[in-house]
Amino acid sequence: MNREMTTTPFGRRPVSHVMLETQASVRNCPSTQVADKWRLFRTITEARPVLGVSDRALAVLHALLSFHKPVELDSESNLIVFPSNRELSMRAHGMAAVTLRRHLAALVEAGLIVRRDSPNGKRYVRRDQEGDVKTAFGFDLTPLVARAVELEQFASAIRDEDLSKRLLREHISLHRRDIAKMIIFADEQQLDGPWDAIRERFSPLTRSLLRSYDKEGLTALAESLDDLRADVEKLMNIHANFDKTNGNDVRNERHIQNQNSDLQSDLEPGFRKDQGANAGTSWNNAGEQRDEDAVYDEVSDQPLHDGGRLPPKAFPLGLILKACPDIVDYALRGIDSWSDLVQTANLVRVTLGVSPDAWNQAVETFGRDEAAIVLAAILQKGETIASPGGYLRSLTDKARTGSFSSGPLLMGLLKANQQRQDARTG
Repeated sequence: MNREMTTTPFGRRPVSHVMLETQASVRNCPSTQVADKWRLFRTITEARPVLGVSDRALAVLHALLSFHKPVELDSESNLIVFPSNRELSMRAHGMAAVTLRRHLAALVEAGLIVRRDSPNGKRYVRRDQEGDVKTAFGFDLTPLVARAVELEQFASAIRDEDLSKRLLREHISLHRRDIAKMIIFADEQQLDGPWDAIRERFSPLTRSLLRSYDKEGLTALAESLDDLRADVEKLMNIHANFDKTNGNDVRNERHIQNQNSDLQSDLEPGFRKDQGANAGTSWNNAGEQRDEDAVYDEVSDQPLHDGGRLPPKAFPLGLILKACPDIVDYALRGIDSWSDLVQTANLVRVTLGVSPDAWNQAVETFGRDEAAIVLAAILQKGETIASPGGYLRSLTDKARTGSFSSGPLLMGLLKANQQRQDARTG
């Protein structure tokens, strides 16, 4: 049959754009195009989600290919097969005639075959005297050869996406296992930190991985688990560093923290009473009192605590972070509020080796917010303080007698930071 002619379906079946486009691709197919029919069928099977055909339709296509005896599909040869409905149904595993017609129409609409109908709609072949095919009416398999490269590209894209999804599922499964076991370990060891918030974030990320999840959904889930794991590992590293630097001193401190207060200095090794006194003087000296007065003037309309001290929130959070920038490095997700500052200070407490008893006394005396300010300042002082826990106890004792406030502390750190910055720029 002449492929240069555009043929239309027999009977009431209409012409569609896909039919015209497929026949155009057949006419433009190079005469030297050759493809292995079973390898090509496997490619089509892999590309099925893109082509939009069902597995039953592929069973019909497999049956049609079986009627073409050579293994290779050569665009130069006759690729029209003309089986009867009975034979086609048998090779399609006994498929009903109505179902068979529906799947044949699906293959035509997918552009995988072309229907070459005879004048009366029957499928048959006319041969010359030598027995060669002169004219054939049936189903043309040439579109498979013409689209071989395109079909391979579809299959390759599907394979790449499937591989990406498998890797994402492995990634998600590993993160879920590791995070769950680290949370269990934190519970068993009674580690400090926002573990309740971690569990709340982890719970919605443990849903079953349905096969219907697309790549975008898996990627979003993997990114959420990445962020959560980073926070969990940050907490675990803080505790690991704490155990490494403090050793048995911190573990022993948990057993004796509620004993006689005369023994509390033993819980904070290296602390000297004169150190706390000297440091208190340096934070409240006359040279820095003028800076404190300037801050007091700006917030003079704020209510005062007992003893005439300003409440901690009279100082802007930005001012505190400017005076104590080191604490930001310990925050899980930045410090944007007072609750973030308090949560981060509780983590810093573990890093500095401050006992729970010393921290609880500071919170009772200063309040949660001001205690966080004081601990941020101790962190900022760094190695100049030999025993942060003992130092915090000393400042807590001074605060009880009204001889310490956090205003001069902040002003001293601001001045020191400014001097260091001037030295670098100068």
